[in-house]
Amino acid sequence: MFDIIGKKRWFFLVSLLVTIPGLIFILLTPITNGAEGLKFSIDYTGGTEWSIKFKDENVTAEQLRAELVALGQDDATVTRTGQGFLDVRMSKLDLRQIPQQPTATPLPSASAGASAGASGSPGPSASPAPTAAPTATPAPTPSPTPAPTVAPGPTQFPGSANTVPTQGEIGQIAFALQARFGPIQEQAKLSSIGAVVSADLINQAVLLILVGSLGILGWITLRFRDVKFGVTALVALLHDVIVVVGIFAILGTLFGVKIDGLFVTAMLTVIGFSVHDTIVVFDRIRENRARHAGEPFSEIVNHSILQTFGRSITTSFTVVLTLTTLLLFGGSATQEFVLALLIGIISGTYSSIFNAAPLLVVWHDWEDRRRGRLASPGARRATA
Repeated sequence: MFDIIGKKRWFFLVSLLVTIPGLIFILLTPITNGAEGLKFSIDYTGGTEWSIKFKDENVTAEQLRAELVALGQDDATVTRTGQGFLDVRMSKLDLRQIPQQPTATPLPSASAGASAGASGSPGPSASPAPTAAPTATPAPTPSPTPAPTVAPGPTQFPGSANTVPTQGEIGQIAFALQARFGPIQEQAKLSSIGAVVSADLINQAVLLILVGSLGILGWITLRFRDVKFGVTALVALLHDVIVVVGIFAILGTLFGVKIDGLFVTAMLTVIGFSVHDTIVVFDRIRENRARHAGEPFSEIVNHSILQTFGRSITTSFTVVLTLTTLLLFGGSATQEFVLALLIGIISGTYSSIFNAAPLLVVWHDWEDRRRGRLASPGARRATA
């Protein structure tokens, strides 16, 4: 019989080797002000999302991203959807900052006409010039009335009516892209996300994970009537969260992989899956503890792990196969989401078997030793 509990220190060492580099890269995020570590999409940083389809269907996401980088949008991400649209995300561009200068161009035409009429009357003689001056004074009065910029309403959010923008920086980018790849046949979306909305998303994401973790801690503690089960399960969850976030921090630093809005959904799914595996092991420990009351707790836990080992590995392996297929052939729109799930499922299976249950044994043995020092030898043998 394989002694998993006897080799628990080796399994703890493997977890440390995985989590410590991840923690270092996570901490690099605030230290370097986002230059290293985690990379966030516009869901969290704010920016513009633009979904377009070119008349030339052979334009690839890589070609479009290379052109956007050449236009100054070096952090732009481009993904192709199933409908043939190219989803462009640019965190450096905000539609709300588009200047409203083009609306002043029609105004000089009216004033120019009035000035032309005034300049035509003084043409025959110079004497009528003073008489033309008073007539010219009422002429500017109508010009201030249209001057209030009411017309900029439609141009304040270009492309909102599924029309390709022509003003501001986004208009310049649209012209440059059409000059490079041909006309844009259709525009499905053009919107901006502000920094305030992004901050709310971050707060909601953290709150969701905290509430979910505390709920799991409380439920497992009540279910098994022992706080040790709840705390060790929560430590295993923390391990899985650090592994997933840490690997994304490493991938973000090395390959520019970003965390998007679906990342929180992936994390909650990973937490639920990890708890499921942990509860399966814990429930078997509780059953065997009642059946084999005289055996040492470490042997009961080891036997319980081996009994559920095949079920846990088989279940996780089928999920990993499905996620690997989605990662390879599911398209770029959901790659980060599937990658987070894949890493989390593997980490959750490992932590449920090799972290949660061995930590339960470590805590139980520590309590036995502590009680043994305070109680009599007979009481120590009874607790053992």
